[in-house]
Amino acid sequence: MLEDFELSRLVMPLQSWFKNHARVLPWRENPRAYYVWISEIMLQQTRVEAVKPYFEQFIRELPDVKALAECPEDKLLKLWEGLGYYNRVRNLKIAANQIMNEYDGAIPSEYEELLKLKGIGHYTAGAISSIAFGKKVPAVDGNVLRVLCRVTADGSDIMKQSTKKRMEDAVFRIMNDVQDLESEVNPSVFNQALMELGATVCVPNGAPHCECCPWHELCEARKQGRIGELPVKTKAKARRIEEKTVLVIKDGEQLALHKRPKKGLLAGLYELPNVEGHLSEEALLDYIKRKGYEPIRIKPLCDAKHIFSHVEWHMKGYVVFISSREINGRKLHLHQRAMEGKHIRQEEDWIFVSAEETKKDYAIPSAFAAYAEYLNLVLGKEAITSRDSNE
Repeated sequence: MLEDFELSRLVMPLQSWFKNHARVLPWRENPRAYYVWISEIMLQQTRVEAVKPYFEQFIRELPDVKALAECPEDKLLKLWEGLGYYNRVRNLKIAANQIMNEYDGAIPSEYEELLKLKGIGHYTAGAISSIAFGKKVPAVDGNVLRVLCRVTADGSDIMKQSTKKRMEDAVFRIMNDVQDLESEVNPSVFNQALMELGATVCVPNGAPHCECCPWHELCEARKQGRIGELPVKTKAKARRIEEKTVLVIKDGEQLALHKRPKKGLLAGLYELPNVEGHLSEEALLDYIKRKGYEPIRIKPLCDAKHIFSHVEWHMKGYVVFISSREINGRKLHLHQRAMEGKHIRQEEDWIFVSAEETKKDYAIPSAFAAYAEYLNLVLGKEAITSRDSNE
């Protein structure tokens, strides 16, 4: 158990190991508070390798807090396109404005002040404060919970807040109570090393690489043969299944997009038009006609699946080629208008935009990634792909 373990023994081998085994990551090369903050928010629910190009592009476009605070939302969402969980980037902008207005544009160094910023919880506050400013505060994420439970053979449920609080308290004691100069804690190194150990050695899926672990001789789970059962984690509630029909609608050289409501899943993002349930071609024809369009041709696309935290979309897709809109049997040639230098046609709850402008200016959620390749149809090119995607 955690309380029975001599925690000070963990420091020296872990910090020595990290100096020789730390991965080269763009946000580690210059651990400014802004870089640590952006990278940690991006890394929530997202793999390191996937984050690297997003981080580099984001920093190029928005190099500091001021640029982030002033960035238009559409551009911000486009920079985030593909990372998912878009509330993360919206919260970044809100927090950036807090920093500009309440902290004179300087990211605060103290843990308690960081917690006041939108979207920053205990882990992220600890990461920024310790890595960027050298403060002796914990940064306990899933990787850290796992390695601490295994090294101490602690069978507490890591889904409980009380377990996380005990682990945070333990890391705080390690940082602040160790007096041995040989084992002196470097907060930045120690917290990053804990995360790195969980990400690369004491891994969550598959067998951990115990032979490479700096705690090989200290690990109680290994000694007791309990690695496979730790950490204890309550099984999450089963996700709700939702069936959808997704439409790639082509009208001339333009593609139909729909803006989602301001609240709820994927709030405020543009998406491909979709309806609940799996429609047959006959039912789809009727739906398109009821919307006031004349379908020319319908082409079935691949089935796809997308997983959110609490819901799973099972999708059936179609490309639908339509002609000019009709009202009461009369052709209606809608006025093309310029909006911010773009040619956009607004029709009820859909807008029609060229494929090139869609790719350049509109953030389409990764939930629709399986159908993104079909946007080329607007340019007269056809592509056939099929894949599942995760949010």
